[in-house]
Amino acid sequence: MIIMTKQIIKSLCIACVVLVIALLQSCSSASSKSPGHEYMPDMAHAVSVEANVYNHYAYNTFEKESVIGKKATSMPRLPVMGSVPRGYAGYANEITDANRSKEELLASGAFNQNSIRTPMNGSVPYYYTDNEDERTRATKEIIKNPFPITAKRLEKGKELYVIFCGICHGEKANGGGYLVRDDGGKYPAQPANLVSDDLINSSEGRYYHSIIYGKNTMGGYSDKLSYEERWSVVHYIRSLQAGTKSLVYSEVENTLNKWAIPGASVKKATDHAMETKATHTTNSSH
Repeated sequence: MIIMTKQIIKSLCIACVVLVIALLQSCSSASSKSPGHEYMPDMAHAVSVEANVYNHYAYNTFEKESVIGKKATSMPRLPVMGSVPRGYAGYANEITDANRSKEELLASGAFNQNSIRTPMNGSVPYYYTDNEDERTRATKEIIKNPFPITAKRLEKGKELYVIFCGICHGEKANGGGYLVRDDGGKYPAQPANLVSDDLINSSEGRYYHSIIYGKNTMGGYSDKLSYEERWSVVHYIRSLQAGTKSLVYSEVENTLNKWAIPGASVKKATDHAMETKATHTTNSSH
């Protein structure tokens, strides 16, 4: 019995030693010639690309002698010079095209019988660089929101605002987000008050340029929001501004400014134009 107990203890000791050796051998630091080892893959060091491209990402970057810096290797790559995305369109006219049959679209020349209709890819060029002179130029030149105000777009804009903007600018867009709260918020600079008179009276270009490149401690969101999503966020900010002035900013009416057209007005004008065209075509056939 005693001999058997000693054998069991000895076996357990040997097993523990083997297990410790195995664990030590299964983990090793990365080097310039090896990605290292981990007991459980991806348990400590993710192999995916770091989402926050504004920080250096040390993991999976092993060659210290590389002439390319860590930040540069983690930034999104630019497309091949001279190439354009398939479809190359920021948006379709959802008010008109969505309500037209294939025959009507063919007749209008929107596409031919043999073409392949590609979905929106949200790729629209932006011809302004990241400096204060270009910011001023964008503010002067970009006046109108290219998308009409619709309930669906305001709803989407609110969702995106909460995800990307609310933590700093606040639920009411007054610059009092969670990071600047009174109970220990640690924000180095007060975020912009988006419902101030200065920003209410600013053109759409001031918002769009900041979304593309960021401003001060705020980073840019061009790699996180598509073309339409950026403008949807601007729409939602405008609706918050209208609320502070007891004004209306909706798909039916806009009393805040003259820079955004309510979707109902666009649809009404489009329907009238189509009716006029149909009447003209009918009269011509006689």
